[in-house]
Amino acid sequence: MADTGNGGVARRGLLTAGAVSGLLAAAGPTAAAAKPGGSAGASRLSTPPEAIVETRSGKVRGCVRDGVFIFKGIPYAGDTGGAARFLPAQPMAPWTGVRSALTYGPCCPQVARGGWHSDENAFIYDWDDGYPGEDCLRLNVWSGGIGGKARPVMVWIHGGGYETGSSQELPAYDGERLARRGDLVFVSVNHRLGPFGFLDLSQIAGAKYAASGNAGQLDLVVALQWVRDNIAAFGGDPGNVTIFGQSGGGAKVSTLMAMPSAKGLFHKAIVESGSLLNVGDTGYTKQLAEAVLKNLGIAPSDAGKLSEVPPMALVTAGDKAKASMPKPPPGTINLGWAPVVDGQAIPRATWANGAPAQSADVPMIIGSNLNELSPTIGNPGLEAMGEDQAQKTAISMGGAPAGAWAVFRAADPKAKPIEIMSRIVSAQFRVPAVLQAQAKAKQGGAGAYLYRFDYNPKTVLDGRVRAFHCAEMAYAFDNIDRCLNATGGTAEARALSAQMADAWIAFARTGDPNHPGLPHWPAVTTSATPNMLFDAPCTVKDDPDRAERAALKGV
Repeated sequence: MADTGNGGVARRGLLTAGAVSGLLAAAGPTAAAAKPGGSAGASRLSTPPEAIVETRSGKVRGCVRDGVFIFKGIPYAGDTGGAARFLPAQPMAPWTGVRSALTYGPCCPQVARGGWHSDENAFIYDWDDGYPGEDCLRLNVWSGGIGGKARPVMVWIHGGGYETGSSQELPAYDGERLARRGDLVFVSVNHRLGPFGFLDLSQIAGAKYAASGNAGQLDLVVALQWVRDNIAAFGGDPGNVTIFGQSGGGAKVSTLMAMPSAKGLFHKAIVESGSLLNVGDTGYTKQLAEAVLKNLGIAPSDAGKLSEVPPMALVTAGDKAKASMPKPPPGTINLGWAPVVDGQAIPRATWANGAPAQSADVPMIIGSNLNELSPTIGNPGLEAMGEDQAQKTAISMGGAPAGAWAVFRAADPKAKPIEIMSRIVSAQFRVPAVLQAQAKAKQGGAGAYLYRFDYNPKTVLDGRVRAFHCAEMAYAFDNIDRCLNATGGTAEARALSAQMADAWIAFARTGDPNHPGLPHWPAVTTSATPNMLFDAPCTVKDDPDRAERAALKGV
């Protein structure tokens, strides 16, 4: 979800419990440019009249690349800068003529990415940081066709915790290949982040800012309303919408499932490495807001002056305030910036007390990666870490009980110590993913399909890549070519991608990820916890890491 160089949750794309030797500075998948279809021969692109679509705010012009219609940077709401800062998004003012929609729009201002300082991380993740601006409520559309039929819609919500990221930062986010492969409509969205989206001034500045602690999450609701009202013009079916996200994006998906204003705007959900089961409380968010004001020298009674603060000064003050907050214990994920139970937008705890009742009829895919922390990307020397050192690191970073090491070691006696350490620390993603799927099954409504992504592309970085945080997206989105730096582009990787992408497509169409290319993937029940293990080959196992999770009880 994010990445830091100082331990804790990493800023921009990777959510970890900490850093090994200051190594984990960021995350996200990777990519190299490749022909969009992954096939031989030249690609074709045009901007024909058919790529002009009329939205409720006005006409937009995109392009057509190898048969896929592409529109980028479409505003779904108005500018949130200046006096509009922290307030609920307002409708976009209509425009006349045809608006060009050929490139990505601004990204919410945010902290600088530290990952560029690690050559291997920069190689693996291959970021596109875009450009900042508060007029960032923009979305992008890839469509398998305009008109003719109503296609399934998949709305992608980016990671980076609630503080960083954008709809363009990772090559895997490109929706062209999935739209073509599934004959569907792929939408990705920017929204407000960090203090712009989650600075809770409700207890400091009164009713005007009552929704400020959830402004970024409410932006996503507005984006889904835009999809409901406009997506048919792009060839999509507003009655068949899947929301999906990874890391912080998965947490946002989970939260949307508990927001009354989002009910009915989507019909299926996928959570990838982002099963955070609760949001912030008002005590924490008030303390964080007070720290921001203090850092800017603004009295609580003058909180309205925050709208005049330059964007990057607000980012800096917010980052400093977050760093001053009490640190969570090892093995605990605390993103700092997050939505809050405010009694309105989020009326109660999201998943902590079970699956949200309002989403009982929404089927889910839920999962995590085997090596969310892949510690030797950027530090190959850690491959030689000894058993004792690796065990101590697992305890300090993951909060693992001393006895947990023996249980994880028994499950894989041949694994390197660094791999056992990786799996223990990565359990902070795995445990809540299983709990979320089990809570969904206990609800007795629509099904939940649980997975674990285990694949390691051993041709890249001497096999040190492993199933890292964000790795699965290249495969699920059929973006092996765009993400060559991390996937290697082997026949094995392409075969796995075909299996995984077709599962996501099948789920978007029907709510069931099964298709002829996969072993049968059962839903979780109250008596069984089957998992699809995405690897070469893919297999289905019932609760494959039950003993390991039990050894971490209380973490």
